[in-house]
Amino acid sequence: MEMQKIVQRIAQETTCKPAQVKAVIELLDGGNTVPFIARYRKEATGSLDEVQIKTIEDRYEYIQQLEQRKEEVLRLIDEQDQLTEELQRAIEQATILQRIEDLYRPYKQKRRTKATIAKEKGLEPLADLLQTVKNGSVATFAQPFVQQSVETIEDALAGARDILAERFSDDASMREQIRTLTRKQGVLVTSVKDETKDEKRVFEMYYDYEEPVNRIVPHRILAINRGEKEGVLKASLRVPIENVFATMQRKWLNDAKRNEAAMQLEMAIEDSYKRLIQPAIEREIRNELTEKAEAQAIHIFAENLRSLLLQPPMRGKMVLGVDPAYRTGCKLAVVDETGKMLEVSAIYPHPPKPKRAEAKAAIADVLKRYPIEIIAIGNGTASRETEQFIAECLRETPHDAAYVIVNEAGASVYSASDVARAEFPDLQVEQRSAVSIARRLQDPLSELVKIEPKAVGVGQYQHDVSQKQLAESLTFIVETAVNQVGVDVNTASASLLQYVSGLSKTVAENIVAARSENGKFTSRTQLKKIPRLGAKTYEQAIGFLRVPEAKNPLDATGIHPESYALAEQILHVAGVDKKAIGTPEAEAALSALNVNALSEQFNVGSVTIHDVVATLQKPARDPRDAFPQPLLKTDILKMEDLQVGMELQGTVRNVVDFGAFVDIGVKQDGLVHISKLQKGRVKHPLDVVSLGDIVTVWIEAVDAQKGRISLTMLQPAQQ
Repeated sequence: MEMQKIVQRIAQETTCKPAQVKAVIELLDGGNTVPFIARYRKEATGSLDEVQIKTIEDRYEYIQQLEQRKEEVLRLIDEQDQLTEELQRAIEQATILQRIEDLYRPYKQKRRTKATIAKEKGLEPLADLLQTVKNGSVATFAQPFVQQSVETIEDALAGARDILAERFSDDASMREQIRTLTRKQGVLVTSVKDETKDEKRVFEMYYDYEEPVNRIVPHRILAINRGEKEGVLKASLRVPIENVFATMQRKWLNDAKRNEAAMQLEMAIEDSYKRLIQPAIEREIRNELTEKAEAQAIHIFAENLRSLLLQPPMRGKMVLGVDPAYRTGCKLAVVDETGKMLEVSAIYPHPPKPKRAEAKAAIADVLKRYPIEIIAIGNGTASRETEQFIAECLRETPHDAAYVIVNEAGASVYSASDVARAEFPDLQVEQRSAVSIARRLQDPLSELVKIEPKAVGVGQYQHDVSQKQLAESLTFIVETAVNQVGVDVNTASASLLQYVSGLSKTVAENIVAARSENGKFTSRTQLKKIPRLGAKTYEQAIGFLRVPEAKNPLDATGIHPESYALAEQILHVAGVDKKAIGTPEAEAALSALNVNALSEQFNVGSVTIHDVVATLQKPARDPRDAFPQPLLKTDILKMEDLQVGMELQGTVRNVVDFGAFVDIGVKQDGLVHISKLQKGRVKHPLDVVSLGDIVTVWIEAVDAQKGRISLTMLQPAQQ
């Protein structure tokens, strides 16, 4: 397919303009990364964001694969001397891989089937005859085919029907019709297979369940798949078979007169559907449903991860990290304002062998010796009991510290990783976890990048989806977040640096090694000397790497070196010294500039001018500052304290298809069902809330026995 057609097709699918699609493809083919294109090539792309650019990239790759498969299929059919102009045109016009495979099916080398065995016995002419004759006895037609390998007339007719069944099955247009009919009229039916394998009755609602294929929601598909995988459920598609037979008969039984040949064709049609078409299409539809459900689950996970990564840092705070536990004790870690670990210890405030008085004394001692402002408590096992204990300690001490519950997802994975062992070789796994909990409050992004993205459990059914697609999607989210925020090249770990546009793990490690050997970087140009960091890598990465207190103040900003000359011209027009950027006076002078006039004066696009001016006004701007700060607390609620109608503030801990789980400060997170997020129809909870949001909720129902709390974000008076 020629490039112009590819561009037009992607433009239609993505609602982007053809010129934007063409620019993105050319930039990608030129070796540019998605973050670099989104940030520094806005003039070319019309300010497309990372998600739009990634969508274009994905569609471009799919179309390239499609074209390669077309070429391969055309070659394979041509080698059999079976390629007609009509077939070639159909293959060339195909827009999905499934259509190409349907067209190729009749020519595909098959294993020995019933039909191939029948053909070997010379029965294909009898099959042709059954399709063409109008009258007469089929026994008369079949008699000449009775021979040594075909013992009876019925054997001859059965072989002919096998050939017809495969012929009908291989018909591309019929398969598509039946596929469409199955999508529209099919019903997914589930029943219990082995109830003993479902001790907690997790899958009980699916023991006798059915739902139309075109209406079933993604999380139910994944739940059913898991139930099947665990041997609890069995599932199948129920299709109105009479409609399928009617569709097939319209094509191959066009003579209304029912003769003996027609009866043979009817038998072949039924066999073709039940034995060949139905199982294949059921697999295809189930795979389609699974792919869509997986895509949705991955999307939810990705959006939750994005929100988690972009939670605002608590800068300049000394933090006491607490990793809660029962038997092994709560691990404590004091971390200073820069993230440096000062000390670690353990306390035992909980059963089975509580030493509560000693634990309180230890907390009081730490608060006395260090100016700790915040205590970060992990939200894992024993979290609520530890929260209650810390709240008691704070009530009994004169210090003005507060506490916050921190999402510790993946902390245990980090603690046992090579990265953690290299960072803290002398600490135990649990002690490293306490340090990580404290640090992820100070700078969530810097700490979370040390963990494999899928280990940060902020989704649903993440273990049931394609791990390759999940990893690719989450890696893209991490890259996007890291590059939106930017990285301090003098403090960033190799784990963080490797997500910077253009940088590999090796180059990231080389940067850290050079920093350790030669001291802090004082300019961006010094990075050109890093091994394996060539000119193209430098171009892609350097705008996202910040050098605070650099000789050239622009090196500490998000302005790319290619725009330094422009930035200096703008500063000159504004009458601002380069060293003054970031001051209120400089911001005021720059805000008075006319972007359009500067665009004409310097013959540079207004989008670029606007970006440079905005960065010069707020050179240290962090996009995370726009998000709500974590909810700090000094006291605790119990489940018994909750009353229907009570108004509370809480933190969104997870967003799923059917609602959002909110931490309101008791042992169990409450669920705000999708119907209670806001007035009117909500398409998906992510349209209303994000992980980490601070929300106002009202208690709707409390089931203490089951530990369930129902919340609403609609004021009771509005209901």
